[in-house]
Formats: sequence, structure tokens, C-alpha cells
Amino acid sequence: MCGCMHSTQGQALPLEGDPNPSAAPTSTSAPRKMPKSISISKQLASIKALKKGSELEKAIATTALIFRNSSDPDGKLEKATAKNLLQTQFRNFLEGQETKPKYKDLLSELDEHIENKLDFEDFMVLLLSITVTSDLLQSIWNVKIRK
Repeated sequence: MCGCMHSTQGQALPLEGDPNPSAAPTSTSAPRKMPKSISISKQLASIKALKKGSELEKAIATTALIFRNSSDPDGKLEKATAKNLLQTQFRNFLEGQETKPKYKDLLSELDEHIENKLDFEDFMVLLLSITVTSDLLQSIWNVKIRK
């Protein structure tokens, strides 16, 4: 768990606070190379149990990997990182939510969270809470599923 990158399917995106290689302090020892981030799709492909996994299993595994790739070594997300993930990875579910009282309550609860960090369970509850109040969910429910 590096905690310095989060990935989207097929690509990695740097988070705020990533070290800038050109601004890194110089030393007399050999420069340390940052390991390349492995894409979520490659991480998923490396999980043998998911080779024949369902779409739902892969969706949850993707969420877990994105969380893990963004979390600190203790497996927790800083509040700012959680908000960044919501804005970059969950933006379509957030669209139109800004004025809704329930969404404001969710963000207020996040800001008032006793710890400054979220564990995976807290993060999943937050994602599900936003999902059930989103306009996008209504669009999903309206998708034609039978011919």
C-alpha cells in the first residue's frame, strides 16, 4: 500500500501531496526511483478468485482496490483524500447533489467524523449513502432491462 496514487481502470492518477521529483531533496546517494503504479485492471486480473467472478464481485473488488491504493499504510483514508476520490471517481453520482439537504448532511457528517480518517467500512457506507440519494441512480433504475 503506497498511499501515494489512486487508480482508475487502466490508468493511475497522482493525488494531492505527491512528491514532485524535480523538487525532491538531493543527496549524495543514488536517486530513489518511485515504483510505477499498477492499473486497477491489472490488479484485478492478478486476483485468481475473480477470473470467473461476477460483475458485482468485480465492482466491489475495484472499489476495494481504489480505496487501498489511496489509503495510508494503516488502511485508512484522510478526509481530504476521501473527498478527492469522491470528486474524481464518483463525480457522476455527485452531480446535482450539492443543493440536496441529504447530501449536505452526509458531507457534514464526514467533516464532523471524530477521526480525521475513514476506514473501508466508513468509506463504503459513504459511497452507498451518496448512491441512494443520487439523480444517477434514478437514471439507472429507468434503464430498459428486457427486450
